[in-house]
Amino acid sequence: MTKLRSFRLFTFVVVQGRRGAVCKNVFRFWKVAWIVCLCCAAAVIASPAQTFTTLDSLQPKNGVAPEGALVQGTDGNLYGTAIYDGAHGYGTVFKITAAGKLTTLYSFCANTNCTDGEYPSGGLVQAINGNFYGTTGSGGTYNMGTVFQITPGGRLTPLYSFCTQPNCTDGTSPSAPLLQGSDGNLYGTTVGGGASSPSTCVYGCGTVFKITTRGALTTLYTFCSQPTCTDGENPEAGVVQGTDGNFYGTTALSGNNETCPNNCGTVFKMSPAGTLTTLYTFCAQPNCTDGNVPRAGVVQGTDGNFYGTTSEGGIQYCGPYGFGCGTVFKITPGGRLTTLHSFDLTDGAYLLDGVVQGTDGNFYGTAFYGGITNNYYCSGTCGTVFKMTPKGALTTLYNFCTQANCADGDQPVASLAQATNGNFYGTTYQGGATSFTCTFGCGTVFSLGVGLGPFVETVATSGKVGATVTILGNNLTGTSSVSFNGTPATFTVVKSSEIKAKVPSGATSGTVEVTTPSSGTLKSNVAFRVTPQIKSFTPTSGPLGTKVQITGVSLTQTTGITFGGVTATMFSVTSDTQVDATVPTGATTGKITVTTAGGTATSAASFTVTK
Repeated sequence: MTKLRSFRLFTFVVVQGRRGAVCKNVFRFWKVAWIVCLCCAAAVIASPAQTFTTLDSLQPKNGVAPEGALVQGTDGNLYGTAIYDGAHGYGTVFKITAAGKLTTLYSFCANTNCTDGEYPSGGLVQAINGNFYGTTGSGGTYNMGTVFQITPGGRLTPLYSFCTQPNCTDGTSPSAPLLQGSDGNLYGTTVGGGASSPSTCVYGCGTVFKITTRGALTTLYTFCSQPTCTDGENPEAGVVQGTDGNFYGTTALSGNNETCPNNCGTVFKMSPAGTLTTLYTFCAQPNCTDGNVPRAGVVQGTDGNFYGTTSEGGIQYCGPYGFGCGTVFKITPGGRLTTLHSFDLTDGAYLLDGVVQGTDGNFYGTAFYGGITNNYYCSGTCGTVFKMTPKGALTTLYNFCTQANCADGDQPVASLAQATNGNFYGTTYQGGATSFTCTFGCGTVFSLGVGLGPFVETVATSGKVGATVTILGNNLTGTSSVSFNGTPATFTVVKSSEIKAKVPSGATSGTVEVTTPSSGTLKSNVAFRVTPQIKSFTPTSGPLGTKVQITGVSLTQTTGITFGGVTATMFSVTSDTQVDATVPTGATTGKITVTTAGGTATSAASFTVTK
């Protein structure tokens, strides 16, 4: 059934045993009226150094109201999801070219009882096998959401139906995109379900899970497992894997349900084995000036810190109860948080997704409300696109609904994606063409050029020597060389938008460079990390002070060595295949680890400390 939509954005709260999602509004409705009043006299001059283009106005047959970010595929096209409509009324997967030609790849609820899923609110991830993976918030065997695989040609396979386990301990209602970890598995979150269901979250407090590309799911963590939910509850965003191998993310709510009347939320770190550490609880400062309710995840910057947004909090009141307009923050891996910017309506309000770091080092994002446009179509202010320096200086790049009838779109939910041509691409939740099912517009896909040049991107950002790496780009035909931090690699040009290269022996972590006839030398947007390997060590036992020779691969950039968890204070790098270390005082029998700029390797066997 196609839903009639006139307002607004939804997230899933599913009543068990009932077909279809019972939805709650993400925002308090009183905020809309206040935004209209507060912004009537607002004025901000946007940056003129940008080119905004509406690529497509969505229509019901293609799916409407996109909420997830776009992702660039190996074919150079952009792929995304729309939460509503399509052939069966329950959302779609689509692709769109950089020129704006849109193709619907799949319409959900094609299977009886929607066992293939319905309402995909998160975006997609393309795995190293070339297929895309995503989630739906409901549908599936138990109507609690799914994980699915879809080929670039549109063949969809449901991999997992949530609530398969008794009492939905495996989670319910995933709303975020997945991440492919360095181990090849997919990682994600669910908003509800899990083993813990206190009164604060009747339908479960959410989970973090791991799932193989074949559909074997493992629940790694259930939120609200700690007293008073100090570990947070209801993660609405996915996780990212840091350069240290751990996963980082946010929960939208709590952090302590006794001291978080305004919902709060957390930032957390989780080991690959599922050990969770709460790094920060929001609303720790008076009036929540540090932010409140982070509905987006975090991204790791080139400086090693993590950057994210909150949907509320900050210094500017956006309603009668003191909820701010949202913030952008920086947090160290150790949990020290700095608020970089507090929104004030004129430059945006209510950020529902995160920021991305552009190739110029600045951060780019969208705000759902705010800006200078006051229009009937979007109940007041219509949202913005912004740029922010790492120190927090913010520039509004575009105000939505500046065109007649909001033909350029309004109220963007998803974050931006920078394609390898240098431009940013995004979507708006509404605006554009209207229809019976979306009276305020069905949403748009847009591009934004800010003068950044082309680059290349590796599908995986880390790998061992000998691994095959997929490199994305534009106009790659005729490429004459590929190198990993200066070390030449063997490669094959698959098509004009894709190269496959092998990580060469002796390569170190750093920039991937591709030399092309049309664009010259293109550099990767992030450093590729060459992961170290330990092959053997000798001797295999000895007392404290023993000099141990460790052999392996990719050891040139070694920064630390441990014996049974104790750091060795004396070591030297002999070559890319050998490091020598002295067994430190306090060491006990245990495995050896070697940490480099590319990651950490752990020995298969233990070193035995003798007396």
